[in-house]
Amino acid sequence: MARRGRQAEAARNDLRLLRAAHEVFTTQGFDAPVSAIAKEAGVGMGSLYRRYRTKEELLQRLCLIAMERAVEAAEAGMAEADPWDGLALYVRTCVANRSGALAPVAGTIEVTDEMWRTSRKATELAGGLIARAREAGVLRSDVTTLDISLLMEQFSRPAPDREQPNVKARLLTIALDGLRAPGASELPDEPPSMEWYEARWGSAP
Repeated sequence: MARRGRQAEAARNDLRLLRAAHEVFTTQGFDAPVSAIAKEAGVGMGSLYRRYRTKEELLQRLCLIAMERAVEAAEAGMAEADPWDGLALYVRTCVANRSGALAPVAGTIEVTDEMWRTSRKATELAGGLIARAREAGVLRSDVTTLDISLLMEQFSRPAPDREQPNVKARLLTIALDGLRAPGASELPDEPPSMEWYEARWGSAP
């Protein structure tokens, strides 16, 4: 019984640490000291270092969680009968989860095999959502999976302190309408490539 109690407390501490780390890193920058994370989480430095030996380990865990949530969001989108509703649900969920908020850390940490696998699963599922919406004629034909990923990344950035709470929701609705077929303006230049995107994180295995 005592062991289960300690395990439950450790799990709660880990959750507090992860939430605090995401908040600190995405608002104060990735150079923020881990002491700021421990303070935000209300735990001691010892608790932090017992769970994550380095800042890199903590960032790797945060990135993996973000990728797992993107997978869940894509699966939820595919469960929607309407192709547009499914795509919009995916985008809105990822933005609400701030799935792309950790993108600036790309190239500064080692990407684990689990991170690569989860990232590619998320990309594959998102690609299915986008292909379904395109085939249904509700998504403009020149929009790629990576276009939408980068759009969500932009909306995942922290809002200015004095921004009104409804501003992001309004702008996201405008952006989603811009994805609808047929599209009023031709998109400039070639779309970004997956090779470029993955290269931001490092060499893929």
